[in-house]
Parts: sequence; C-alpha cells; structure tokens
Amino acid sequence: MSRLCVFLLIAVLLDPMFSITFYLPANSGKCLQDNIYKNVLVSCEYETALYFNVKNITDSFGDILYTQENATKGNFSFATENHDQFDVCFNSRSPMGSGWVPDQLVQLDIEQRTPKRHLEHLSLSVADDFIHLKKRGEEMQQTNSKLIEQKCLNPPIISIISVCCFLALATWQTFYSRRFFKTRKLIE
Repeated sequence: MSRLCVFLLIAVLLDPMFSITFYLPANSGKCLQDNIYKNVLVSCEYETALYFNVKNITDSFGDILYTQENATKGNFSFATENHDQFDVCFNSRSPMGSGWVPDQLVQLDIEQRTPKRHLEHLSLSVADDFIHLKKRGEEMQQTNSKLIEQKCLNPPIISIISVCCFLALATWQTFYSRRFFKTRKLIE
C-alpha cells in the first residue's frame, strides 16, 4: 500500500494537472483546497451527474473567483496577484418533493500553468544569455591570440631565468648556513 501511495504521489507531483472524481451526497457539500503561486493561470474543467448544485471558487480572503448554479458541465480559469490558496466547493441540493436523490458523480480537472508571456520572457532571456556568452568567448579568443602573437617572453627563457634564480638562492643559503654554524661552533 505504501508503494502505491509513493507512486501516486510522484505522479501527482510531476504532472501540473490533477484530476479528482468523487460522489457528492444529496444536500451536502465538499470543498477542495490547493495553493497557487503569483501570476499562475489555473484552468479547471468540471462535470457533474445532475444539475441541482452550486459551484464556488474562493480565495483565502473569501473573495469569490467563480460561481455557477445548475450546470452539469463547464470550465473556468483564473489567476491571483499573490501567492494564495483557493477553495473549490461543490454543494448539492435536492429539489423539494423529489424524494430520494442518488449521490452525484463529480469530476474535476485542475491545471496550473505559467502564462505564455512569462515563458516567452524566459526563453528570450536564455537566448540573450547565450549571445552574451558567445560574444565573451570570442573576446577571450582574441585576447589569447594577441598574447600569443606578441610573445613578450618565450616560455623557455622564463624557465631558464627561474632555474638561475633558484640556483643563486640555493648557493646563498648554503654559504649563510655554513657561516651560521661556524659562529655557533657546531662545525669547523
């Protein structure tokens, strides 16, 4: 059972759209809650078996985003200005004198997606970054080629100078150590 729950959780997290189906008893109501990010478009489609119901979509402040009465099928979409939480509520009413009313089957599909303008802005930003990186790469190549052409000091000359400095330092250290130990009378 736990593996099934993990599998379903992964499937829900990877898909920005989720569907839910439930039975709504007569003269009752059910609400579903979900979080929504700023400027994210939420699209919903619903279908109910009978038309004696009321659908309400409200945000966390209690503002009504959508309401519909006595409809068996429909869709709606909305976006909020802030990171918010919204409630999707279905209320079932049986008409007076109708007797026993079976439970209503309710199907709800909710999809959250970013606006196309936002995606277009992101793609243009990525394209501009690639153009900038290409330009920087060309500038670095030009700088490297100029340094190679100038040949300020050839690498072999720099190596010879480094070895000579090392030998001079080693010779001086040898004479200094010898004089130090003679003054301490450790060697003759």
